[in-house]
Amino acid sequence: MNVKEKPTAKSQFEDILFDVSWADISRTYFGKSSSWIYNKLNGIDGNGGIGEFSPEEKEILKGALYDISERLRKAADNFK
Repeated sequence: MNVKEKPTAKSQFEDILFDVSWADISRTYFGKSSSWIYNKLNGIDGNGGIGEFSPEEKEILKGALYDISERLRKAADNFK
């Protein structure tokens, strides 16, 4: 039986991967280093093992992306 691997966060964010400052998200919303979020995006922990986002971290990241999207929308609406 062939078991499919779970996609990494990085692969799920492929469309926006280079448009977002992941280091800023890590610092602003998590209070963590840029290496922390890049490891999480790649599905590894700081020791090289498996380390995806926890359910709580997923909710924080979703909130961060929604917050950024709202701020972008407001900036676009206010642009004259």
